[in-house]
Amino acid sequence: MGRWMKPEIYPLLAAMTCVTSLCIFQLTRNVLQNPDVRINKANRGMGVLENKEEGERYAEHGLRRFLRTRPPEVMPAINHFFTEDK
Repeated sequence: MGRWMKPEIYPLLAAMTCVTSLCIFQLTRNVLQNPDVRINKANRGMGVLENKEEGERYAEHGLRRFLRTRPPEVMPAINHFFTEDK
């Protein structure tokens, strides 16, 4: 690969691979787990699905439950350093 690709391209390639992977993950998650997406004929025939529990499970995933316990700061150590009373 070193002959036809310059080393400056590697960070861009890594970033694009990461973004593409996240897109594929989200699309797959929506198709397989989203209660509003109807793949089989039985669910497509229904006008309104009564699936409140399924919708709550989809919306309240593990990452969201974990982030609720964390403080809403991007860099808490730096924030505490600069807001500390001296």
